[in-house]
Amino acid sequence: MPGVTERVIDTLGDAGVRATFFVQGRWVEAYPDVAARIAPAGHLVGNHSHYHARMPLLSATGFATDVRAAQKVIADRLGVDPRPWFRCPFGAGAGRPRIQRRLEALGYRDVGWDVDARDWQLHSARRMTSSVAARTIERGDGAVVLMHGWPKITPLALPDLIARLRDAGATFVRVDELPRLPGPTPQAATSETARDPAAPEAGAFSAPDGRP
Repeated sequence: MPGVTERVIDTLGDAGVRATFFVQGRWVEAYPDVAARIAPAGHLVGNHSHYHARMPLLSATGFATDVRAAQKVIADRLGVDPRPWFRCPFGAGAGRPRIQRRLEALGYRDVGWDVDARDWQLHSARRMTSSVAARTIERGDGAVVLMHGWPKITPLALPDLIARLRDAGATFVRVDELPRLPGPTPQAATSETARDPAAPEAGAFSAPDGRP
């Protein structure tokens, strides 16, 4: 959805929240001006592959080619090295030693999440806010929340969500500032529905840490 990622970046900035964006190489190529806003705003940039393919379906050569292609685009266009932060598309590959070894050989670690906002599926910002806030508070310290930069409800829900979590005592940090990272998320393989493969995805962001 055009303009959504820009609104997400603006909303996070207005709230003084730094987050982590896992970006696809092809998305950076398609939207270089938007992508170029992420790092200067204080957000961490991670690698979300180049083509958003299910990584276990790729050969060893194809896997390395895809990851390195995204890494090169991110470095060339954004001036940052996304290593060691990687998130497997769809969460596919989570818990598979072969996939984790391949990532480690390329200098990456797979970063999972604790709370899936399901912003790609829901149509009510209020419902999303209530659900994510409750599950994040229940999870407690170091909860990593998965959201996306293209669903139109994401920037609509963010202001109230941030406020609710802050009222509960949460602070917001990037994943490189967390004392503990969630491992690969096995159930994530079914957490994203099929959609227009040409639709860019800005990745997942937001890592609140702390509760009363």
